[in-house]
Amino acid sequence: MSPAGEPAPPGAEPATVVQGFLHTVALQAGRVALRSSDGRTSLTWQQVRERVARLAAGLQRLGVGPDDTVALLLKNRPEFLLADVAVMCLGAAPFSLYTTLPAVQIVPQLDNAGARVILTEAAFLPQVLQAQRLWPALTHVVVLEGGGSPGTLDWAEVEGGAGALDLDAAAEAVRPGQLAGLVYTSGTTGAAKGVELPHASLVTAVRTNCLLFGRDPDRRYLSWLPTAGMAERITSHYMPLLVGGTITFCDDPRLAAQALPGAAPHIFFGPPRFWEKLQLGVQASWAALPAAQRAMHEHALADGIARVRAEQAGTGPDAALLERTQRADRELFAPLRQALGLGAEGVYLASGGACAPLAVLEFFHAIGLPLDEAYGLTESSSFGTRNPRGRQRLGTVGREQPGVQLRLADDGEILIRAPAMMRGYRKRPDATAEAIDAEGWLHTGDIGTMDSEGYVCVVDRKKDLIVGSHGKKMSPANIEAALAGAGRLIAQALAVGNGRNHNVALLTLDSAQVQAWAHAHEPAHAQDAAALLASTALHAAVQAQVDGGNAQLSRPEQVKRFRVLGFEWPPGSDEVTPTMKLKRRAIEQKYAAEIAALYAVPDGH
Repeated sequence: MSPAGEPAPPGAEPATVVQGFLHTVALQAGRVALRSSDGRTSLTWQQVRERVARLAAGLQRLGVGPDDTVALLLKNRPEFLLADVAVMCLGAAPFSLYTTLPAVQIVPQLDNAGARVILTEAAFLPQVLQAQRLWPALTHVVVLEGGGSPGTLDWAEVEGGAGALDLDAAAEAVRPGQLAGLVYTSGTTGAAKGVELPHASLVTAVRTNCLLFGRDPDRRYLSWLPTAGMAERITSHYMPLLVGGTITFCDDPRLAAQALPGAAPHIFFGPPRFWEKLQLGVQASWAALPAAQRAMHEHALADGIARVRAEQAGTGPDAALLERTQRADRELFAPLRQALGLGAEGVYLASGGACAPLAVLEFFHAIGLPLDEAYGLTESSSFGTRNPRGRQRLGTVGREQPGVQLRLADDGEILIRAPAMMRGYRKRPDATAEAIDAEGWLHTGDIGTMDSEGYVCVVDRKKDLIVGSHGKKMSPANIEAALAGAGRLIAQALAVGNGRNHNVALLTLDSAQVQAWAHAHEPAHAQDAAALLASTALHAAVQAQVDGGNAQLSRPEQVKRFRVLGFEWPPGSDEVTPTMKLKRRAIEQKYAAEIAALYAVPDGH
């Protein structure tokens, strides 16, 4: 790669995202690049280039230029990519805001980035205009389908003005060391920090990912995770920009499973909760079958899980089991994969953000979908670990990716050194120095273990470990995963026990699963949420799931008491980040009285 600040030599591999985008257009001009899941929008790569050139010219007329920043508050829709690339073509840096953020949380990011322009849509205009009142330096609000709201600019007019940017000349002016984007951390323990990612880092990240996935210009992607997060940007944004393919956009994450068949992606990433719900949906469909067919699927699944466990043990299935699973795969599971939209040849599926329950991983491997657990950070452009294809070890996040160095500090903290590291936290040299040491090691804040072959297990966040009054260190994430994974009723769990002689838990329940339970056990209350939450029978069912989770834990880890707070916390709430990570400190503060009450119960009660 060319040194930062120097243009790539003629004929060399693209050195910036902008150069890579233009290269992709040249190779795939007439092929579909972007489409909406409802089929209303479809653009070829050449049409994308033309619209990017016009939008970039319009933004330039608004004063956007090299090293500026531009905010994006958009759903997953084709216009997001147009805006993101148009900003980069001007030598400026785009950054996405989580759509669930209220104005008071938008303002600090606008301030930190120094953004004077935001591109948004009508649905988010109230929070944007409130943020503008709080931070008047935001001078231009460009609204898609905004209907001429006072004080805003119409996107169509900005894009449709006279002239178009000369993208070839613009690409020559963008340097590898320039900022290609800002990605704000989820802010589980405080204010979000702006991770500065230069073009060189992102190009390197895509090039390295191609060593795992290959460089296939026919690949299909589904964009559904928040575009403000690195997982979405790497998985279905930068990869197709630099390699090619077709991106289908799903603008409602609740409909991602329904969008899968129409998109049929080759690469698909989702958090553990997505995979849990997909599994529950499949098994619910089996439960509705006639008895003989239901039994056939259940027996096939049991055989599949037995095969997976034999492979994980290193022995492999015997001939009879192998024959049964191969027949079941042809007759039952291959059609299922196609129906789910996950039947593309060579499909790569990954779960991340938190540990997926082992039972979920075994289920998908058993039906022929080798779900991988991966690990990486925004600060390392998602670089970290992946499981090698065909050599996955369930319960681990795999081994170092090519070009990545990974080691454990004396206290077990995972340290990463990679070629695609962030430039630093924007306007936070103190935080940057704390995160990356003098030797270039990124201190992740995660505690892990590593076996003799380099497979890594992530235990928990370093600052989140529970240290009981007996001195034992425990992973709350491990406890929480055991509770949630022991049944279907618990949606989220927060384990508490630091400095205590036993652990307690705050729980939320899965509304859909509770309603299904109610139809079977208390049909009179099926539509009455308050009555259900007060039901002693439901409480007993939750207790049974907690007991099942406790059975998987050591005695000090087990949860002695719990409190059901209600139904699941939504993304972007006081308790959960937009990426569904628990805000532990905020939850413990908000529910301090409930926690105190759990510990106030005398032992033996």
